[in-house]
Amino acid sequence: MAAPADKTIKALSGKWVMNKELSDDFDTILQMQGVGWMMRKIISMATITLTVSQYVEDGTNLTHIDIQQVASGGIQGTTERRTLDWEFRAHRDGIFGEVEGKSRWVLLENVDKGPDREWLTRGWLDESGGEHVQSYVVCEKGGWTAEQIWGFEEIDGARYHTRHVVVRKGDDWKQARLVYNFQSAA
Repeated sequence: MAAPADKTIKALSGKWVMNKELSDDFDTILQMQGVGWMMRKIISMATITLTVSQYVEDGTNLTHIDIQQVASGGIQGTTERRTLDWEFRAHRDGIFGEVEGKSRWVLLENVDKGPDREWLTRGWLDESGGEHVQSYVVCEKGGWTAEQIWGFEEIDGARYHTRHVVVRKGDDWKQARLVYNFQSAA
């Protein structure tokens, strides 16, 4: 189901299910990140549900986005706790291991210039004053980085929450668009 009008990048709380028909194939990204063939096949067959809790911390004006991932069959995935202040925080990911990540609000014109900038910044609906969520993750052991821009796009006449993802390893990079259906309030 497309995203209702009251779901915006400033109000993401709820349950979101990855739409695999509209999402790009991200197997090459997972392969670049060192995920083995068997795990990639399991991920490709699973239905992935995100339970998102977005809130502003009292007295600080800092936005937090906490995400619990669950795969079909109730298999618990990683819990992500993002603070939109562009400060690196260590995180132990169930698939990728030890990573460090940072997130922030960003205007698209402030996304770093690079060969993948056009991919990260194109196609977005102009909502929420032009702000989007930017996420940047470093996996030292795996030798890769991942950058995401989150927002909303119109696809086939319907509005969806999407994420543009770029993973870089050395001089190589892969991209994918992940599309999410709104399922319900959390």
